[in-house]
Amino acid sequence: MPRAILLYVRWVGRISAFFGHIAMYLVFAMIGVLLWSAFMRTGFNRPPLWSVEMSQFLLAAYYILGGGYTLQLDSHVRMDLLYSRWTPRKRAFADTITSLCLITYLVVMLWGGVSSTQYALEYGQRAATSWRPYMAPIKIIMTFGIFLMLLQTVAFFFRDLARVRGREIE
Repeated sequence: MPRAILLYVRWVGRISAFFGHIAMYLVFAMIGVLLWSAFMRTGFNRPPLWSVEMSQFLLAAYYILGGGYTLQLDSHVRMDLLYSRWTPRKRAFADTITSLCLITYLVVMLWGGVSSTQYALEYGQRAATSWRPYMAPIKIIMTFGIFLMLLQTVAFFFRDLARVRGREIE
């Protein structure tokens, strides 16, 4: 494989790991928000308006930003009826086809995410709830997470393509 592809795979792996590790800590922020909500509801009978939506936003950021890292760790769910019986080369061939499908899906998602984010920024879109938070921050995070997963999927495509050709990329 060309040196540029090797560098790409290596750097995307590092970026995915970096943001995946950051995403792991969002669980603690979400726990804090939900504990605060429970404390205020139970102790003072004053549930905060923002706690449920904030925890939803944190959960969305958690799984979107962690998507590329999860892909890198090969932790996504896979239907394993035939796959486990195949040779590594045959698995890599199937994974290249799957990667192309996933790349197509992620490009469409990214396109929609960019469009939705532009709309939220241009018009100051807010949620239709009593708290009414701005939607742009979570849309930016989600679009960025989709972009990271797209980068990781392309890296996996290159890795599997090399494996099909009889070479390995770390």
